[in-house]
Amino acid sequence: MTIKENIDNIKEFNYLYDAVGWGEHDENITKEALGHNIYSVSVYDNDKIIGYGRILGDKTIFLYIHDIMVLPEYQNKNIGTNIMNKLLEQIKELKSISPDLRVYLGASKDKEDFYKKFGFVTREEYGLGKGMILNG
Repeated sequence: MTIKENIDNIKEFNYLYDAVGWGEHDENITKEALGHNIYSVSVYDNDKIIGYGRILGDKTIFLYIHDIMVLPEYQNKNIGTNIMNKLLEQIKELKSISPDLRVYLGASKDKEDFYKKFGFVTREEYGLGKGMILNG
């Protein structure tokens, strides 16, 4: 397995997005979205993309971990853990510059326990309100 930083390949991203059941976007939309990444990690088995994760944000006040994806046949093999560890290394560097930087993520349903292993808590556990999303 090989981990590469900041590849952001549109076709690979859409392939993974679809493979994990989230659908697929038009390539122009994906290109625009990936253009806003602060940092990303792609994981390969030989030349095949098998995992991906990215960080969005302003580097000063907030960061958002997004799109942690691992092909279903590669799940439960520590690939997601490796992705998170690489993202958290980058976040540690950014926090050394901006110590008050807040890091958010939106866990997929029933995946909260995976993120708790890395020190994440729910907004309610942290004393904040429930997270919300704009409907429509």
